[in-house]
Amino acid sequence: MDKKTKILATLGPASNSLEMIEKLIDAGANMFRLNFSHGSHEYHQETLENIRQAMQNKKKIVGILQDISGPKVRVGELKEPFSLEAGDIITFEKKEIVGYKKAPKEYVVSINYPDILEKIKIDEFIYLYDGIIRARVIETTPKVKAEIENNGTLSSRKGVNFPNTVIDIEVITKKDEEDIAWGVKNRVDYFAISFVQNAKDMRRARALLGDYKGKLIAKIEKFDAVSNIDEIIEVSDGIMVARGDLGIEVPYYEVPTIQKMLIRKSNAKGIPVITATQMLLSMTQNERATRAEISDVANAVLDGTDIVMLSEESAVGENPTNVVETMHNIISQTEKIYNHDKRYNFTYLDEFDVIQATVTKLADDLSANGILSLTSSGNSARKMSRYRPKTPLYTFAHDKETLTSLTALWGVEPITTVKEAQASKMIQKMLRSLEKRELLNKNGLYICTVGYPVGIPGSTNTIKILTPSEIEFYLNFKENREKTKQEKKQKVITIDEWIDKK
Repeated sequence: MDKKTKILATLGPASNSLEMIEKLIDAGANMFRLNFSHGSHEYHQETLENIRQAMQNKKKIVGILQDISGPKVRVGELKEPFSLEAGDIITFEKKEIVGYKKAPKEYVVSINYPDILEKIKIDEFIYLYDGIIRARVIETTPKVKAEIENNGTLSSRKGVNFPNTVIDIEVITKKDEEDIAWGVKNRVDYFAISFVQNAKDMRRARALLGDYKGKLIAKIEKFDAVSNIDEIIEVSDGIMVARGDLGIEVPYYEVPTIQKMLIRKSNAKGIPVITATQMLLSMTQNERATRAEISDVANAVLDGTDIVMLSEESAVGENPTNVVETMHNIISQTEKIYNHDKRYNFTYLDEFDVIQATVTKLADDLSANGILSLTSSGNSARKMSRYRPKTPLYTFAHDKETLTSLTALWGVEPITTVKEAQASKMIQKMLRSLEKRELLNKNGLYICTVGYPVGIPGSTNTIKILTPSEIEFYLNFKENREKTKQEKKQKVITIDEWIDKK
């Protein structure tokens, strides 16, 4: 394994073909994002099928993340684009209209969530076109009027943000419910929930999954989500630092410190964290990343992010493969100076966590070639990932859904499913799988963890050190067992034979 931090690549018109997805896997992509802010179910279905076919063709396990669009606030339709200048007045109507220019320097628009307008106060700010245009509220009754503070062009359906206003709207829309149902039906691995405000939002999303054990990612992109981060983390399977909207919702200079705080809290809790938005944005059109972008990716890696995400760069960019390769190279080089010792700052999550901590320390102390972990729920792998071992983590599971859910974990490489229930046969299957993928050093040393009873989540209770001789024994377990039996038979003699020898 030449990198431990994972790459999440967004698929779009430039990258959703089978051929391109295979190239992205070869380049280092570990997960793929389906952005449900765009495209129909039919469009995403085709992309999903291409991902799964690519997995089969490349014999590589990758994860699928469905990004749920959420209640994105937008301006309505406009008769024509507005060329706004500082000092212009824009009025927000509470009824749906087609926006128009009322008079010189006066404009009228509507938004798709008009109830928000009743919560706005004078001197609060409204950001248009996803933060490009800023307006200060000067009147709230009977209509909301705001004064434009900088120049910019506004066109139909552009995003609107209210960074100072607690809007308290339903995070999951009717469309989102339908999209989540699609994700459950198609067994996607991760659901990213947009514009989360508190734990209640994540609980509602969880309820929509029903019996399906898909993982929920809370997208942190609102200022109230930052304030409620501890309760959100408690009910989430991971978080995303969604720096686009977050950079509008909070003062821009706070984004780096918030990012570091979110990564630190996620690491401590042992859940994966995704750092997203504009990581290599210039590569959407250019062959090379800027020095600032390279440093941005490197710093996220050093801070301890599990995943770095590509958006436009891989979805609509000129060369998606080059972007993923660039990200891969930055990660590989940066991890050469990764601080693995920060694991000593963590307290144990529970009594079983002691085992995972011991395994990772033992493996590193022995300079083992790998850790072989068989997990029923994925928790063993997640906890070992938390301790950030230098040793590669090769993981196995009893079912495919658990296996693919491990793709988001730092340093974890999902290998295959193991159906065997007998310990010796389980170890044999794990070793042979590594051998088949040319990952096994027969002269090396491996740490193996399994649990009894088999298949019970949280039962990992056995640590086994596999030496070269044991590796050879387990690889040919059936033959070696028969040989041992025969040797024992030959050593067994009757009493009469023993007397005769005497």
